[in-house]
Amino acid sequence: MTGRIGSVPFSSEHDGFKLYYERFGQGVPVVLIHGNPGDHREYSRVMPQLVEHADVTVIDLRGYGKSDKHLSDPTAYALSRQVGSVIALLEELGISNAVLGGYDIGSFTAQTVASTRPDLVRSLVVAPPTLGVGRRILEEDAVNAFVHAIFYKSELVEEIIDGKPDAVRAALKENLVNWSAPGSTVVDDLLDHLTDNHSEPGAFLAGVLWFRNPEGNPITFYANETTPAREDRFAKPITILWPDQDPLFPQAWSDTLDDFYADFTLEYLDNCGHFSPLESPDIWSKHLLEHVSR
Repeated sequence: MTGRIGSVPFSSEHDGFKLYYERFGQGVPVVLIHGNPGDHREYSRVMPQLVEHADVTVIDLRGYGKSDKHLSDPTAYALSRQVGSVIALLEELGISNAVLGGYDIGSFTAQTVASTRPDLVRSLVVAPPTLGVGRRILEEDAVNAFVHAIFYKSELVEEIIDGKPDAVRAALKENLVNWSAPGSTVVDDLLDHLTDNHSEPGAFLAGVLWFRNPEGNPITFYANETTPAREDRFAKPITILWPDQDPLFPQAWSDTLDDFYADFTLEYLDNCGHFSPLESPDIWSKHLLEHVSR
């Protein structure tokens, strides 16, 4: 791939944080946002399929990958402030009318960027989370699946995981194994890399501070979710790729999408777990390129 990044591919500082990014290709802009506990590398199988057709940027959010990881203000990792950094980066790079892609926390981030600054976004391709889960998040199976979102709010993170590479590796491995489909290569693809990312003191903590802010924690967000008026639904064209092997977001939860999205396309993914950009990269690439060609 031929890059367009400089020797130091970091954004200017915004709200105290610099974001790492990589940018490749020419054409319609595509911006890809990773999930937790990942970074831009989660799109390593998607990027090569896009760069001959689009201007592709992958981002590390605050607290992830090579981006800044400041700990003095936990609210700096709230969804709204993560979104502020992404918007600032898009403006700095002169990106507008972009196709946004995201899954996990990247999905929430991409959708919120589109709602906050619709002028920057033409359309989206996402995997869960989506809007519309509501208080089903409080049912037993959901609470069991999202136990990490509860645990990450505890200072036990600082006491027994953060800064301890073996504990970091064990915590990451549990999520990678439990959230991926049987036979997936996600653990081999990511475990060593993410362990390196999160092992320095403060690095694992920075990555979970998202969950200590109510607007990003899926349990608190969905427990307080309300259905909008029809005219207030999410308006941008959005393709939703919903895996069949994601224990966090069962496909049954797709039943309320019409109540929250005015212009959506839904595709179910077979034999795919939560980490869909790595587990189903060809389908991701196909839909992103369809949005580019519109």
